[in-house]
Formats: sequence, C-alpha cells, structure tokens
Amino acid sequence: MRIIVCVKQVPDTNEITINPETGTLIRDGVPSILNNDDANALEQALEIKDAYPDTEVIALTMGPPQAREMLQECLAMGADEAILLSDRALGGSDTWATSNALAAGIRKIGDFDLVFAGRQAIDGDTAQVGPQIAEKLGVPQVTYVKEFEMGDDAVTVKRALEDGYEQLRVKLPCVLTAIKELNTPRYMSVPGVLRAVKSEIKVWSADDIGVDKTTVGLKASPTNVFRSFTPKPKGKGITVEGDTAKELASNLLADLRKKHII
Repeated sequence: MRIIVCVKQVPDTNEITINPETGTLIRDGVPSILNNDDANALEQALEIKDAYPDTEVIALTMGPPQAREMLQECLAMGADEAILLSDRALGGSDTWATSNALAAGIRKIGDFDLVFAGRQAIDGDTAQVGPQIAEKLGVPQVTYVKEFEMGDDAVTVKRALEDGYEQLRVKLPCVLTAIKELNTPRYMSVPGVLRAVKSEIKVWSADDIGVDKTTVGLKASPTNVFRSFTPKPKGKGITVEGDTAKELASNLLADLRKKHII
C-alpha cells in the first residue's frame, strides 16, 4: 500500500506579528512548524503502516528550501520518503495554483491508495487545497475526518459536521483530510531522527513534475491576500454587582440607562 501525505511548513502563529504599516506578516525570527492538522494526517498514515508493515508513507510538500527541516521531522516520525516541490515558478501560489502543483507531484509519484492532508493550514484557514487535489486527481474525497477504519478495498470514516457526523464508506484510492480529533500525533524517535538526518529529501522543480507553468505561481492565482491586520482590542468591560438576581438585573439596567444604551 502507498500513502501520500500532503504537509505544509507554517509559521508558529503563537509568535507571529503583523507590520502595522504594510499589513503583512513579519516572518523574520519566527519559528516554522509542521502544520497542526497535517501532523494528524501523517499520524493516521503511520498508524496504517504500523498495522500493515508493507505500507509506504511519502510526505509531500511545496515550499521554499527551508521546508526541508519540516520534512526531516516527518521522516523522524516514521515517513519512508520525503519530497519537496520547490521552484521560483511555484512562488506566490494561492490554493488553486498550489493544488495544481501538488496534484502534478502526486501524478509523478505514481499509483497510490490514499492521500491524506490536514483539514486546513493555520496560516490560511481556507480548507481548500485537499478537496482541490482530489478534484484534479479525479478521486473521491472526504473532509473533516474524525474517525478512520481501514478495509480491504475501501475505508470507513466519520466526518465531523456542525451538528453531528456522517459515517461514510469510500473506495480506494481517495483523498481524506484530517482534523485534530482523529488522533494524537506521535513524537519523533531517536532512531527516527538519526535515520532522517541520513535520508535524502528529493527536490522537484516545476519542470520535474511536468506542471503547466501557466497554472501555478502568483500570476496564475485567481485570489490574493489584500491585507492582514490585528483586530483592535475591545474596550474594558464592567462588573455588575448585586446579592440577588433581581438586584443584579436592576443594577445592570441602571448602568445601561446611564450610558444611554436604553
């Protein structure tokens, strides 16, 4: 069995700030991490490998050269192979253009049984790339997967909804996007780290994957980020005091009248 996991290196949003003049993210000095939902996607692939030892897990990403560090982390967790799509022609791609490149990379890898991806990236929150990859590969897809069960030629999954869940059976090959409730990602192991350091990370250009260059990159992207900004802090709240519910309500009404709200 061959499983491809689409992963992304993202800035640690707990430490990122925004330039107030330009409205752009300040990435200098900000550590990069493996996207949270992608870690859940990788963990599920590795759990399948634990159950079926002949399984091959390939981590695939698109990004700048420094994304190698994130791929080494994937190898240290247990992935068998790591591939980086890196080319100036791919720079500035939005979700549509990114999915064109990743789908081309998957086609170059060859036959697969499963493609896993995280629900969304924490630096974009679009949740679009996984479904777009499935559409371009022409295979079934299920998003927001919270439970997973492997079968012979199909998988059974639970898909999270706002008011419940759907249980679906999907024939292989297919694309699944994971949410954090699916599992708990494992830590890197010492043997895994030693193996990752010695492992080769393949770097493929746009020419290597045979993607149409008019469908990738900034110029090919139909969407772009107009502005990023930090919301203004809300005003200080007030505390309504009172010993009983009736007294609290009376004091609240008095405060609202004082501020001419009612």
